[in-house]
Amino acid sequence: MENNHKNIICFGEMLWDMLPTGKMPGGAPMNVAIHLKNSGNNATIISRVGTDDLGTELIDFVKENGLNTQFIQHGQTHLTGVVKVNMDDKNNVSYKIVKPVAWDYILLENDALEAVKNSDCFVFGSLSARSEQTFETLKKLLVVAPFKVLDINLRPPYYEKETIEFLLNNTDLLKLNHLELDEVSTWFFQSGTIQENLTRLSEQFKIKTICVTLGEDGAMLLHNNEFFKSAGFEVEVVDTIGSGDSFLASFISNFLKNKPVQNALIEACAMGALVATYHGASPLISKEEIQLLISKKLKLSDL
Repeated sequence: MENNHKNIICFGEMLWDMLPTGKMPGGAPMNVAIHLKNSGNNATIISRVGTDDLGTELIDFVKENGLNTQFIQHGQTHLTGVVKVNMDDKNNVSYKIVKPVAWDYILLENDALEAVKNSDCFVFGSLSARSEQTFETLKKLLVVAPFKVLDINLRPPYYEKETIEFLLNNTDLLKLNHLELDEVSTWFFQSGTIQENLTRLSEQFKIKTICVTLGEDGAMLLHNNEFFKSAGFEVEVVDTIGSGDSFLASFISNFLKNKPVQNALIEACAMGALVATYHGASPLISKEEIQLLISKKLKLSDL
């Protein structure tokens, strides 16, 4: 795995976040794909938009960000996805996700199937399993994907235990936040500490790498039965939209390049923190900004 340009395919929703200040492009798979591209990977998204103005604008946005659009389908029967965002609490943003929309109807296409089969990594979330059509397509892609990353993204009311169980059984690397870890753990075993829950999830679903984000407290990682931890970074939060997506993209990018997992975790936390200092989900963050934030923290810890 020495080649630094990894072929990573993200599957699922691309949409508009309707914010009080106006609309912003969003959807976890698209956000992850953009950050992966910005980290020097070949990132592609499989999704679907409507043949409407919002769909055209989203395609333009994706192109501007250098992403390949060949696997973005266009549907005439359903509108491009939108999400109504409530930002009363900027540290805990809530979402009302409109249904049904175009990305609920992603069809299986042979060229996309081939691309997934030949990829280094396939990233998906639980939201894409909320509709029968897109879930059926996802199931077929999971059969051929060589390395599967689940960004669980639980959004009530669009998930149920059986679906999540299926997805966990088809996962090589799992990312979730501490609230999601608590909830999922109670479904399958007696919930305990974060470490206990991570260990039990790993054993039950044979997932070697599980990462849990802890908000301002950073993140914890279980990898090959070993625990790693990174503290959070103190920043001026503008909004947390896309912070988790950028965290995941940064971690995947370094993980696939065989960087030490502790370093990958610290960098991912720095990336997530920096994205929270901007409006919207996919600001361009440079390597220099990340390293500067990390070195600043190291200097402070020496004082």
